[in-house]
Amino acid sequence: MRNPTTKQPKSPPSQGGVAAVSKALSLMEAFAIGESTLSLAELSRRAGMHKTTALRLARTLALSQYMVQSDDGQWRLGPAAGWLGARYQAGFDVNNVVEPALHQLVKETGESASFYVREGDIRSCVARVEGPQSVRHNVRIGERLPLNRGAPGRVILAFSGAAGEPYESIREHGYHISLGEREVEVASVAAPVFGLNWRLLGSMCISGPSSRLTKAKLEKHAKLVIRSANQLSYALAGTKSSATPSVVSRWHP
Repeated sequence: MRNPTTKQPKSPPSQGGVAAVSKALSLMEAFAIGESTLSLAELSRRAGMHKTTALRLARTLALSQYMVQSDDGQWRLGPAAGWLGARYQAGFDVNNVVEPALHQLVKETGESASFYVREGDIRSCVARVEGPQSVRHNVRIGERLPLNRGAPGRVILAFSGAAGEPYESIREHGYHISLGEREVEVASVAAPVFGLNWRLLGSMCISGPSSRLTKAKLEKHAKLVIRSANQLSYALAGTKSSATPSVVSRWHP
């Protein structure tokens, strides 16, 4: 199995792109979470470029303090990279990323989509997009619901480390289907969403009346929910690293 921190050579940038910029970014992306320094040889291997090219780019980045070379010849990210990240975090609103993902999921499935986060021993709906169906499952933004009933809560518990079933199966498959678990006539399917440093952020789901969302239909929609949740995780957490959960890392866009 390929080392998750190993970068594969990137394809040439699309029309209008600048190859040198793409290569420089791939060099900075070579660092995994928790790694402070890398040798030039390891940098070039992960970025998929010749050592002379990696050295030239690293020295160029060092001029603006995006990379720094230590006395022993090792390379690390510089303070400018930290300042850039701090500026991003200061201006980041999770809903600017979550809501478009929910809109896309509604478009693909025709059902209402929601995003839940954990608040102690309950789950709270922090974002929701209603589906086009006249008959649907109604949930208000801010509504607080139990963790141990319903697909979104079960998924949050599973990826928070809950033991036994159904949590082992949820971790293995990467999603959970609920049929009348919290409300008799409501069905849902949910998948986990991860944020900064690949820590669990919450769960994304679609839900609706069980008369329309049969188990067979939920199984079909599960693929779309997983894909949407994983795309959202990459948007929030960034590139794949050794900390990326297996349910996300084995997914390919």
